[in-house]
Amino acid sequence: MEPAPPALLLETVSRRFGAVRAVLPMTLSVAAGERRALLGANGAGKTTLFNVIAGDLPPSTGQIRMFGQDVTRLPTQRRIRLGMRRTYQTSLVFAGLTVRECLFLAERGLGDRRFSWRRAAHCPEMHAADRLAERVGLERMRHIKAGALSHGEARQLELGMATAGSPRLLLLDEPAAGLSLAERHRLIDLLRDLPRSLTLVMIEHDMDVALQSVDRVTVMHNGAVVTEGTPREIAADARVHDIYMGKHGT
Repeated sequence: MEPAPPALLLETVSRRFGAVRAVLPMTLSVAAGERRALLGANGAGKTTLFNVIAGDLPPSTGQIRMFGQDVTRLPTQRRIRLGMRRTYQTSLVFAGLTVRECLFLAERGLGDRRFSWRRAAHCPEMHAADRLAERVGLERMRHIKAGALSHGEARQLELGMATAGSPRLLLLDEPAAGLSLAERHRLIDLLRDLPRSLTLVMIEHDMDVALQSVDRVTVMHNGAVVTEGTPREIAADARVHDIYMGKHGT
């Protein structure tokens, strides 16, 4: 019996902007169900790499495979149909809608009835929205407008929207940015509670959040992979501390 293909496989993937090499040719393999963090100082190429994986930018070289399927040239919406979801550094929610309505739209937008916006109190998507609200700790705020949520609550809502429709691969871009200490602890709990049927890749500057939430860590610097390892190995790696203290390459 052949082993299952990786959830995400990058083979010599790179991205250039003219003469600027934002991401050098790199190979990265993330197993199905794995939690992986991408760490690195500002300008390391992490978000550019995410944009390439998500289909927002085409790679300059290389191949991207999701669960064994070549998605290198597929548009973002096709990758979403294959089970990919992605969040951004700034929370993107519908400020004028309630929490429940935001989650409802996230569910309805993925189904066969996505072009029918008629709401029904007992439709499957509304029940799914209620389950998502409970999963991310917003069940008591379902009828609050998203624009009235705190920054941390908006992050919880965004995570709920991103996990609508039983995704297979979730890309989180700095989910802990701007969160208080209590909110960061809440985020760690939410990430740990995600089902193992979901593969998670996250960019994070907060090493405490990253190292407590993942199985493996990839560290980038100047567009290249510097090292990979378990959270314990990365926490003890002098090169990683040098990168975050600005000493790498001096």
